[in-house]
Amino acid sequence: FSPKELHGIFPWLVENIFGSLDGIVVGWNLRCLQGRTNPTEYSVALDFLDPSGPMMKLVYKLQAEEYRYDFPVSYLPGPVKASIQEQVLPECSLYYNKVQFPSSGGLGLNLALNPFEYYMFYFAISLITQKNSPVTQHVSPSNSAYFILVDTYLKCFLPTEGSVLPPPSSNPGGAIPSPTPRSPAVPFTSYGMHHTSLLKRHIAHQPSVNADPASQEIWRSETLLQIFVEMWLHHYSLEMYQKMQSPHVKLEVLHYRLSISSKHHGSPAQSSYQALHAYQESFKPTEEHVLVVRLLVKHLHAFSNSLKPEPLSPSAHSHTASPLEEFKRVVIPRFVQEKLYIFLQHCFGHWPLDASFRAVLEMWLSYLQPWRYAPEKPPQSAEPLPRSVSEKWAAFIQENLLMYTKLFVGFLNRALRTDLVSPKNALMVFRVAKVFAQPNLAEMILKGEQLFLEPELVIPHRQHRLFMTPTLGGSFLSSWPPTITDASFKVKSHVYSLEGQEFQYKQMFGTEVRNLVLKLAQLICQAQQTAKSISDHSAETLASHSFFSWFRFTPSEMNGSYTGNDLDEIGQDSIKKTDEYLEKALEYLCQIFKLNEAQLTQMMMKCGTAQDENGKKQLPDCIESEDGLVLTPLGRYQIINGLRRFEVQYQGDTELQPIRSYENATLVRLLFRLSSVLNERFTDQMDVLCSREDFVGRLCRYHLTNPHLIQKMRYSPMVKDRTTQNWGPRISLRFLASYRTLISLLMIYFIASWFYIGPVGCTFIILVGYFLYAVIMTVFSERWKPHEH
Repeated sequence: FSPKELHGIFPWLVENIFGSLDGIVVGWNLRCLQGRTNPTEYSVALDFLDPSGPMMKLVYKLQAEEYRYDFPVSYLPGPVKASIQEQVLPECSLYYNKVQFPSSGGLGLNLALNPFEYYMFYFAISLITQKNSPVTQHVSPSNSAYFILVDTYLKCFLPTEGSVLPPPSSNPGGAIPSPTPRSPAVPFTSYGMHHTSLLKRHIAHQPSVNADPASQEIWRSETLLQIFVEMWLHHYSLEMYQKMQSPHVKLEVLHYRLSISSKHHGSPAQSSYQALHAYQESFKPTEEHVLVVRLLVKHLHAFSNSLKPEPLSPSAHSHTASPLEEFKRVVIPRFVQEKLYIFLQHCFGHWPLDASFRAVLEMWLSYLQPWRYAPEKPPQSAEPLPRSVSEKWAAFIQENLLMYTKLFVGFLNRALRTDLVSPKNALMVFRVAKVFAQPNLAEMILKGEQLFLEPELVIPHRQHRLFMTPTLGGSFLSSWPPTITDASFKVKSHVYSLEGQEFQYKQMFGTEVRNLVLKLAQLICQAQQTAKSISDHSAETLASHSFFSWFRFTPSEMNGSYTGNDLDEIGQDSIKKTDEYLEKALEYLCQIFKLNEAQLTQMMMKCGTAQDENGKKQLPDCIESEDGLVLTPLGRYQIINGLRRFEVQYQGDTELQPIRSYENATLVRLLFRLSSVLNERFTDQMDVLCSREDFVGRLCRYHLTNPHLIQKMRYSPMVKDRTTQNWGPRISLRFLASYRTLISLLMIYFIASWFYIGPVGCTFIILVGYFLYAVIMTVFSERWKPHEH
């Protein structure tokens, strides 16, 4: 096919592969395509979309012809879309000279992209736009074709070893540089300083494709990374957007917007009210989205750590460093740090309080540990000791101080609101504590905080922005800023560039955060006690449901308390894991914050280990009032988190309880009618017998009344003015409706038949046996009676 024919079908082909921008056309559904379920389609898709496959060859062929394709601005992330529609150019150089205004009768703004950019825009944004695509069950995102392709593209265009492979082109110089600059119909302003491309020195004024092979080495690398970051991370709320702007820039942009709106009435710019709503669009990243971002973070650490050691001579550095090496040097602070920080802030504040937060947590911890992806290997030792964090990472920690401190405080606030008895939640606390407890890490974070809190010198307004950005119109390579030795200034620049000059820093090792850690430690102790009580209750439940319990005539649950809990289904193994995670997490927190053992001992004593006179757990925290016990806020918290509970008991007429699952409903109703008839007919005789003081009276009182009911009501948190009702002596035959009682009687009759004992004789033996049992229990109850006063 000729390039002109391929140019016509290229947009159609891309949309059919990755799906339409509005999500209606699903395309190949790469996010759900897995080798385990669809091996043929999986291998074909990977081969076709491989960096050296047919699709990329088509991209490079069209790239050589300098074709351009329109990408609607309306499908860009909210902040980018809103700023472009307000005619405020985003800071990212990816959008420079690409905004194209609609012709007469056209609708909306477009970006004029070259084939490589167009392909990668669709590939990256399909992770966001295809949320509603049909997803089969048991799909592992890390095994999908999309995830594998992201990893393949990162390894190809951001190699940790060697250089970027040249595109498979007939031209020896490879693909052409960025699109030719276009003059927009309406002037743009930038809402920040210009972030000039790394390649500006190399390719800005080159008329020939083959003029500078060095520039061709990484233009695809920079474009790929910028597209991934913009599509996956450039989402934040209005509040975050305003924090990133200094008052000077916000005032400057406001004046510009007012001037634009007064001069261009027919321009496509939105009103300020509409634009602010555009910034506030709801953004809810999925777990798959977070896993892909974590893959990007891990690869960028490996890519950055593969930087060759700097030569001793500064002059040699300026002449021998290749564009790829310079790109490795600035890839994280320049392209990723700010947007990833705000992305994480959004996730920490809006993600549900459930176990799915583990994906966000692991992405955050991956960014905090660049040493895990360094090429050097730790020394082998006989005992696996914790690996100490080298001092060479102090600069990274200081330049990412908020990633360590502010997000740690955010995690503390989340952990204090979660149920730590759950093994998955306990594991997350353990993971964070383990990472921050690495030797020397807490000391370096503390050093970074001390540098930030040093007395501030006279810093010119917006100087933190100038530190982060070279002079306007320059290049990162041609106008590299002079080395700044003031570590305190570097830390301040990092904090103020992310949070603004008015930011009030909360020290990670200050009193306020330390109190939060103590609260978390107390919650861990309470969760350990709760897990232990659940484990004990589960063991008792298993014992009570054993085979021999079927031989009991009277079920113990008839008037017992409800001790069930949703956590009963966790299982003994999971409870054991929870206890191990919490114990290690508490140990690590003590190491990080130097907690005193005396404080922990006192805390353990306050965790509800004391038991009341019945050996039961204490009631939730309550106060006495005229109406009885009233829950305090602490008591409500204890109930919600399963730390304590009321012993729920049935305290009405035992004959009128709801029918249990182990009872036959028909028999319960029939026996209740029979018991009612007998009680109505013989009530006077039973009262007379029970009022006697001799042995017969004691025997009737023990078996025709329920002395345990009053004792149980004594410990129930009911209204204290409640009038107790005396049910009096009566006959209750409900126990005969229990399936266990019926099966036990059938087995007794069956065994008796082996000894040639008929049903009548067997019934007589059972009645005699029960009478002897009643006599013995009456005698013993009389002996124990003096000890119950």
